[in-house]
Amino acid sequence: MRPTQKPGAGTIIVLVAMLGLLVLAFVFLYLGWGAPEGGSRMSTGGYIAMALGTLVTMALGAGLMFLMFYSNRHGRD
Repeated sequence: MRPTQKPGAGTIIVLVAMLGLLVLAFVFLYLGWGAPEGGSRMSTGGYIAMALGTLVTMALGAGLMFLMFYSNRHGRD
């Protein structure tokens, strides 16, 4: 798309759908932030495990993307 062109109908539909999903995610975040009735709060160890799991998952994804770009640039695909 050139900078002077107006976005098409498909682009607008995709943007509206993505923004709707983002709003829905924030609604679920707001409603689910507190512990449910009768539930218990997550311990400090649980938060640490969740943070480490997120970090390892992101590192794995970044490493795999690096390997994909590296192999593509060196003609190994």
